[in-house]
Amino acid sequence: MRLHLEDNSEDVIGKAQSGLGLTDEQLAEKSGLGKERIDALKNGEADEDALRAVAPVLHLNANALIDLAQGKYQPADVELEGLLAFSTPYPEGYEGMRVNAYLAYDPQSRDAVVFDSGADASPILEAVREHGLSVKLILLTHAHGDHIKALPRLQKETGNPPTYISCNEPSVKGAQSIEEGASFNLSSLSILALNTSGHSPGGMTFVVQGLKKTVAIVGDSLFAGSAGGAANAWEQALRNNHEKILTLPPETILCPGHGPMTTVAEERVHNPFFAPAQ
Repeated sequence: MRLHLEDNSEDVIGKAQSGLGLTDEQLAEKSGLGKERIDALKNGEADEDALRAVAPVLHLNANALIDLAQGKYQPADVELEGLLAFSTPYPEGYEGMRVNAYLAYDPQSRDAVVFDSGADASPILEAVREHGLSVKLILLTHAHGDHIKALPRLQKETGNPPTYISCNEPSVKGAQSIEEGASFNLSSLSILALNTSGHSPGGMTFVVQGLKKTVAIVGDSLFAGSAGGAANAWEQALRNNHEKILTLPPETILCPGHGPMTTVAEERVHNPFFAPAQ
């Protein structure tokens, strides 16, 4: 199943505006546009001249923002032996929003680690059975309800493996706390926990080494073509994404909590928040 982007241009504009604390009137004044044109952009109008006017005010890359508005950006499909992705609707039965969970496994030993549970554990459990895997570890990117809704079932039906979450996140039943720098070894896989807070107080990215490419499970810190909302910690969120995620090797596969997988290389060019300033 090919996933649509989590955010469109109006979402990106709204997140940037909220993070910078700009009202519509202030954005109109600073960009030299009338309020009506700002309203049109926030309703999805792909007005190239207007997008170029607001982009520098919002610290966005204009070309990437225009491509997003015109529907020109969709990251290439990602396939990697030892990495499985799952997308389930949240709330149940509502197809307008989907939440992702991931599983990485050693192709030889079949030992596996699951990242988040998503809204429904059924696809994960089916994949575990189908591939003959043994879940040894569960790691949580953050404690928002859509990402851990199916955690109790996932834990129970995989033999209650050790489960971990950042010490800066709200406590989650059955999960132990870890700090940035925590590391885990699972057969040939090594996993490093990085603090990428902002969207949530203790959001974590888990960097997986040992497959044919580096994989980073980024939760809601970063999406293909966008970033997680962080109105109360905007600069922190952007800094963490810049310094801890987008400094990984270009071919690193990024696995976000919503929307399609992408790579560091693609987001450096196509993400309005992180493509170089023009």
